[in-house]
Amino acid sequence: MAIAATPGTLLSGSILVVDDQPANLRAVSALLSRHGYEVRTAGTGEEALAMALAAVPDLLLLDMMMPGMDGFDLLVEVQAQPELASVPAIFLTAAQDREMLLRAFDAGAVDYVTKPFIPEELLARVTAHVGLKLTRDRLERVAHQRQELVNLVAHDLKNPLSSVLFASDVLRNAGCKPERVPRYLEMIYDSAGDALGYIRRYLETQSRRSNEPRPPAASTTLNEVLDWLVQRYELQLENRGLRMQISTPAVRSHVAIDGLVLRQVAENLVSNAMKYAPGSTIDLSIRNSAPGFWQLLVEDRGPGIPPSRQAQLFKPFTRLSETDPADGLSSGLGLSLAKQILSQYEGNLWYEDREGGGARFVIELPAAAGDSESPQDAAG
Repeated sequence: MAIAATPGTLLSGSILVVDDQPANLRAVSALLSRHGYEVRTAGTGEEALAMALAAVPDLLLLDMMMPGMDGFDLLVEVQAQPELASVPAIFLTAAQDREMLLRAFDAGAVDYVTKPFIPEELLARVTAHVGLKLTRDRLERVAHQRQELVNLVAHDLKNPLSSVLFASDVLRNAGCKPERVPRYLEMIYDSAGDALGYIRRYLETQSRRSNEPRPPAASTTLNEVLDWLVQRYELQLENRGLRMQISTPAVRSHVAIDGLVLRQVAENLVSNAMKYAPGSTIDLSIRNSAPGFWQLLVEDRGPGIPPSRQAQLFKPFTRLSETDPADGLSSGLGLSLAKQILSQYEGNLWYEDREGGGARFVIELPAAAGDSESPQDAAG
């Protein structure tokens, strides 16, 4: 037995009602609105299609027989649109003909209600199918969020684990002088700590409820991040016959972002330069930007990014070149994730062709609140 909602029970969901008879539109709209649904109405199939494309409903409630584009034609057009294909449709029809009803289900309808309808029956069927649609949407969002988390963890653990593997390989093969052994051990220890820090931050983010405010961002200095990059990557660069060149202003560049987060973004850019600009010096520098902002530049003298690829550069799963020098470990997510992370801190990331050839990536971040040494001091 179908259980009808009482007038005091407020439901949720948006419904597009399509009927060429104004009286039917008024009756159905009034019934559903009283029970908490957001209801829009359309008198023709063409109007309904335009409205559905403008704002995707949770349910289509449509008349089977209409002049012009009837319910069958409308449903065919709706299911041809990727953004509308999952919207359930219920036919309102005076027809009791078995062939017509079979045609309705073949067209993609999930249910039907005969006219004149019984209000409790119509409401029960609408409630069931809207509930299924909203539940499916929630499950899809959860699945998408979980996949995003998997992508984040897989990508961001790659850099510290690569450093662990590099240092372990050197030590295992006795490839360094005895006095350098402590540095390699320190690299292993610090990289493992960074990996655990990333995991801890992801878990904290997932456990925090969506309506809870994000904790205030800590601050760090770009100078500290550059020092960390040198410490982390100097030996790896040396092993490849490369070197890193640093240029910093006299003042300390405090920026409003957690240090671990900024290091994560910056090392993505450095590791990209190592992969895609072999043999090039990697230049790291800090400069003042617009009032209240600092910039960190990562530059190389490699081939740069072809103009044809620059427009896609910060889209997910886009690699910097057709080849993958990471031997299958490049997901094409690094730049997309870096830009997304920085935007959460009111920062930005972009690419520029470097004068004289090569690539330049620019990280821009707001100065930390209360910073006594402003970006403008660097220019003075």
